[in-house]
Order: sequence, then structure tokens, then C-alpha cells
Amino acid sequence: MEWWLWAIAGLALLALEMLISGLLIFVFFGAAAIVMGVLAALGLAGPVWLQWVLFSLLSVVSLMTLRGPIVRRFDRQDDKDPGIDSLLGQPVVLLTDLAPGAPGKAELRGASWSVVGVGELALPRGARCVVEAVDGLTLHVRGADEAPPGNPLRRRSR
Repeated sequence: MEWWLWAIAGLALLALEMLISGLLIFVFFGAAAIVMGVLAALGLAGPVWLQWVLFSLLSVVSLMTLRGPIVRRFDRQDDKDPGIDSLLGQPVVLLTDLAPGAPGKAELRGASWSVVGVGELALPRGARCVVEAVDGLTLHVRGADEAPPGNPLRRRSR
């Protein structure tokens, strides 16, 4: 088969992949066709039957080995819920007085949350705290003065 036919077939398959978003299948067939076009242009592809065998092998092997990792990589970066871990280190404002180890209420991102104080100090209503841990719908918070030294919410000594 002529090299330019492989190139046209490869480009058509790549265009088909762009039209049908989310499948990530035709891209492997298109890439294999372009590789076959390069091999045919260099005179390394052999007879037509061998070209089709090589095209089939390249397509299927690349599809089977590369599609899964590529889909997983793009899936991680898609619009996903950032999860509970995104709450760690977030600032909260106490809505009630909070004794060490006692339950209370705090505001985080405009919503009221149940909190438990994990620090050693009693905290007054309106104090700024930092989320240390999340247990279901309860936030474990520490006063901003008690936060680790690298925490931006820690108050500086004057």
C-alpha cells in the first residue's frame, strides 16, 4: 500500500477520535497508520499483507498497553470533587466557645460545621482556627496560635 494512503488513513482516524470525544481508541489506530506510512515511505514495510499485519499488531498492542494508563492519568486531572483532604489546613471561625476536647460549632466556607478542639487552649467565639483532621462531618480544629510554625494562619510574635 502506498505511504500516502496510510498517512491519509491515520489522519482520518485521528480526526475521528477528535469528533468522538472520550473514547481514546481511534488515536491508537491513527498513530499506527501514520507509523505504517513512515515505514512504507522508507521502504521498510514490506508487502501489503505484512503492512496490514504490522498495522493490526501496532494498533492492538498500543491500545491494550497504553490506553489504561493514559485514561487513568487524564481521569485524575478531570473535574473531580477535591475530597475531604482539601479541608485540611483550612481556616475556620468558631461560632461557639470551644474547650479542649469539647464539641462546638464553626463556620467553614460559609457553612456551619461540628468541631472538636484538639489544642490545649480554650478558644472563644470568633477565634480563627485551622482544620487538623476530619472525622465524618466533624472537624478537629486547633487554634491559629497553636498551629505548626509553617502554617500561614499562625500569628507572629511582636
